[in-house]
Amino acid sequence: MKKTRVLQEIRHMRFTEIYKQRTEGKLTVEQAADILGINERTFRRWVSRYKEEGEEGLADRRLDRAAHNTAPTDEVIEIVTLFQTRYSDFTVSHFYDKYRMKHEGERSYTWVKTCLQEAGLVRKAKKRGAHRRKRPRKAEKGIMLHQDASSHEWIEDTKWDLIITMDDADNEIYSGFFVEEEGTWSSFQGVSEVIVAQGLFCSLYTDRGSHYFYTPEVGGKVDLKQPTQFGRAMQQLGIEHIAAYSPEARGRSERMFGTLQGRLPQELKQAEIRTIEEANKFLQEVFIPEFNKRFKIKAESDGSAFIPWLTARNNLDDILCIQEQRTVSNDNTVSYKKKKLQIAKDKYRYSYAKTQVKVHEYQDGSTAIFHGPRCLGQYTATGETKDALNNVIDLAEEKRKHG
Repeated sequence: MKKTRVLQEIRHMRFTEIYKQRTEGKLTVEQAADILGINERTFRRWVSRYKEEGEEGLADRRLDRAAHNTAPTDEVIEIVTLFQTRYSDFTVSHFYDKYRMKHEGERSYTWVKTCLQEAGLVRKAKKRGAHRRKRPRKAEKGIMLHQDASSHEWIEDTKWDLIITMDDADNEIYSGFFVEEEGTWSSFQGVSEVIVAQGLFCSLYTDRGSHYFYTPEVGGKVDLKQPTQFGRAMQQLGIEHIAAYSPEARGRSERMFGTLQGRLPQELKQAEIRTIEEANKFLQEVFIPEFNKRFKIKAESDGSAFIPWLTARNNLDDILCIQEQRTVSNDNTVSYKKKKLQIAKDKYRYSYAKTQVKVHEYQDGSTAIFHGPRCLGQYTATGETKDALNNVIDLAEEKRKHG
């Protein structure tokens, strides 16, 4: 029974009790009206109607009268049918966006939600818990970014990890892509995409995953003196890396993923996407631009804390990579992951034997050896020098041309 009907029943019961006491002379008209929370004139009118019609005279006649702005039944049926046939797995908010943008609907969100609830297609939300104050957003874009991953069944019977890098100031998603499993390389990719497109930012807020931080004790504090490869890269870039110690601390990104999980699977399904390559293309070319347009908010300040990255792209790749220190062997080779990387002769030194060098491993499996800032050699994923490989390719091409 609706609330208005319940209140009417309560009014009937209270009035009959008060009316009885009034007729017995136990209450004055003023006292009776005060108890019922009405004025004396209204009480006298109720008494008159009660005498003439009984309890039916106390009924609120407005409840049986259709409101002047009541929607036609056909329109209600149309909304319900649209939801059932095309958007049954959408949230109300997601469906409402489609209703307004794609189907040119003009009704309010509340009206649409009520229609679906009364049709039994959508459950009413539970009452919210105790209010908690949210951490104030950063005033400008680029002061703090969030990076997080969500493992979810984004398409039917298939789980991927979605990596999102977003701005704290305005909720804008700068980078988003699917991978089979999150890790150091996916985190590097997210940061790289932001720096190339937007510039260097001030700080990054993440969870305490093992690729982000080294944590000596389970559930304890992270050890900032023993950075991971990702932590080392952030130090080189001058980006403050902040660890979150609870899901509540990452509330902004957690809420973002809640919205994404409620919308993205349905969009991928309607686009008939099945592969991770198709999903990433759709995500970056279609979904994220529309999502930012819908959920991006205005930052407190119009300024930006981003600093443009003016150095060559390959310099960024040599920071956002795996760096391992090695000692050069007597035969001028470096051992790295069961591969022998041969250092070629150069004009600076006859031999680099016993020299401490750094091996840079890139996302595609290729490597490079550095002695300080100088690159001593670049190698393919199989360990061949790229110069030697290029010579082989050029020779093969030359033979092909001359038959």
